[in-house]
Amino acid sequence: MYKRVLLKLSGEALGERNSSNIIDVESLNSICEKIKILHDDGMEVAIVIGAGNIWRGKVADKIGMERVPADFMGMMGTVINAVAMSSFLKKMGVESVVYSAIPEIKEVTIAYDADKVKSDLSQGKICFLAGGTGKPFFTTDTAATLRAIEIGCDAILMAKNGVKGVYDKDPTIYPDAKFFPEITFKEMKELNIQIMDQSAVELIENTDIEILVFSMQNVENFQKAAQGINVGTICKKEK
Repeated sequence: MYKRVLLKLSGEALGERNSSNIIDVESLNSICEKIKILHDDGMEVAIVIGAGNIWRGKVADKIGMERVPADFMGMMGTVINAVAMSSFLKKMGVESVVYSAIPEIKEVTIAYDADKVKSDLSQGKICFLAGGTGKPFFTTDTAATLRAIEIGCDAILMAKNGVKGVYDKDPTIYPDAKFFPEITFKEMKELNIQIMDQSAVELIENTDIEILVFSMQNVENFQKAAQGINVGTICKKEK
């Protein structure tokens, strides 16, 4: 079992389908219940969540918005999602803290500090790492990888909505897509695997941090992945 993990979630997982609501209460409850299971197992859990349910770059392209302000809108969206999840976890009796890489919003966020995060994790608190890297031009994949390295995580648990792991191409479009139960970071770069940004792969490829990619639809996957059980794809450094 890993001791400290970073859980990477997509913002779309919180959104309500066929509705204008950016957060679906049932989805929020379901995800938080899974996180609580990890916490109750004694796992130290940090979380990075995207903002796809609130804001996406393609919308900025359509309206002609410049990249920098559009990226900051996305970062603010991650703060909204993190605060919502943190509040829900507190109702479940799980203490959590929202750290943000962009200027703190008093009463709801704290300025990101790796040492403080490590201290809170060791005390059993769930730590949300919002606001991306605090800089434009970086995705939440890169932010999650950077934070995992900074706070000393053993693994990144990448919960996906709709796919069970890593493929050589999009399985929802190509029926002949090849599934990888295990893959190295070097192979991910060579094959240009799109499960995460290449810049994120370059950050992590020489570390001992493993990435477990799995479907979030099965509630048991979270707990099994945290135990190091391959329920999708394991990505790791080449030996």
